[in-house]
Amino acid sequence: MKYAITFDIGTTGVKTCVFGISDTIRLLGSASRGYKLYVFPDGGAEQDPDEWWAALCETSQKAVADAGVSPEQIEGISFCSQMQGLVLVDKDGNAIRRAFSYMDQRAREELKKGIAHGFQIAGANVPILLKSLAITGAVAASVKDPVWKYNWVKNHEPENFKKIHKWLDVKEYLICRMTGKCVMTRDSAFGSLLYDLKHDCFSESLCKTLGVNPAHMPDLVRSTDVVGGLREQQAAELGLKAGTAVFGGGGDASLIGVGAGAVALGDTHIYCGTSGWVSTVVDKSIVDASAMIAAIVGADPGKFNYFAELETAGKCLEWVKDHLALDEINIYLKKEDVAASFETEYASLYDYMTEIIAKVPAGSHGVIFTPWLHGNRCPFEDPNSRGIFFNLSLETGKSDMIRAVIEGVCYHLRWFMEAEEKKVKSSDVVRFVGGGALSYATCQILSDVLDKKVETVDKPQNVGAVGAAVTIAVGLGLIDSFKDAKKLIPAVKTYTPNPANKPIYDKQYAVYKELYKSNKKSFAALNG
Repeated sequence: MKYAITFDIGTTGVKTCVFGISDTIRLLGSASRGYKLYVFPDGGAEQDPDEWWAALCETSQKAVADAGVSPEQIEGISFCSQMQGLVLVDKDGNAIRRAFSYMDQRAREELKKGIAHGFQIAGANVPILLKSLAITGAVAASVKDPVWKYNWVKNHEPENFKKIHKWLDVKEYLICRMTGKCVMTRDSAFGSLLYDLKHDCFSESLCKTLGVNPAHMPDLVRSTDVVGGLREQQAAELGLKAGTAVFGGGGDASLIGVGAGAVALGDTHIYCGTSGWVSTVVDKSIVDASAMIAAIVGADPGKFNYFAELETAGKCLEWVKDHLALDEINIYLKKEDVAASFETEYASLYDYMTEIIAKVPAGSHGVIFTPWLHGNRCPFEDPNSRGIFFNLSLETGKSDMIRAVIEGVCYHLRWFMEAEEKKVKSSDVVRFVGGGALSYATCQILSDVLDKKVETVDKPQNVGAVGAAVTIAVGLGLIDSFKDAKKLIPAVKTYTPNPANKPIYDKQYAVYKELYKSNKKSFAALNG
């Protein structure tokens, strides 16, 4: 058996896992720690790379101890990470400023000047749109795309801009800190929307068109490549052995599907963590610019993930927990986090919420929620859009509102699936993973809303880390390819749609899709 450690670097925290890899991938030990997401009134969303590193150091030591293995036994380090961040580093690999989260939406003027001018289709200047599609298979048409954050620094922080040596994504910064090397895996490179698919390089021409210095782009590696050995000081801080192989790993959009076992052509998985998405494995570049959906480069060479993302999915459930659930059960009497001390017959507050919403009828007594708490990207791009509780009445209770939040997220995932199916057929059975898949009520609601069978896997909250372990398994030659991951990750439970709920959800889903159109001007007036 080979031992590996993986870091699943999310928006709000890191989950570190130690695995034993042989003919199966077995979780031996784990630890997690949160860190801050700094959100500003102007649409800014940042994170501190030093907080990421501190979380890695603490959880690495705890996970190794929990696994009962020695640091010397661990042969590989890999990552599954949030994507489309922007970490600008100097020549010593130090972060020049706090990292831009994928959620940051300050660069509205940069987007407008860079691409949203002249004759446009789907908000993009036609010549630039066609050039981008021909080179990358996608287009930087969202204010949240990292190229506009890069240009925002150029325009607003010129002194910081002068210090830039390389543009890195989140896990690439951590690889740099561990090995001293500035690299980027191809899935992360695709997320920059500057990656030339045909020539397997960053496009100098497109970089110049979008105002990027090509010299700032790092070297490319595969997800299964060993980038380098862990440096002495960093090894000491992590509690690992110096020289341990550091692999390229992958982004969450690439590896969560791998960890879900959705690796064959046509396999569809749905993820619900802080963010949420629908993704189907395809073998070519596909794009629907009007719906902001594209086939992104996968960790598995030659495979793409046709991918539609919702930026606040599980984050909506966290919001409802903090602002509705805790108060309803009379333990949120003052502004402090008391969820950890919640003592009942339930294992956690989320388990309690699951029991409560399971008792509310499908459709939440007519209440509909829109999960656009930080704007929306797909199938419409609007950073001004926000959450709505629609159709409240005197009879509405908080339990109705809590269930409506889950249903609203599921309506949006259905919207994704319908938009994707204009180009690609989704699988008849969908794998559902992420923290949201821990709730049987959420799984059943998703099955009912989609009118599809939904499967879950063991420990669905850890699938990103499992996907990262697969990159090590392939890199070390323990399995031949990513497709072998499917047999190692079986489904453990299946949910079948309840036909009695179909007419209810069909009716409310139709109303849900109209809510944005009806409120677009009001969103702009309040938030523009």
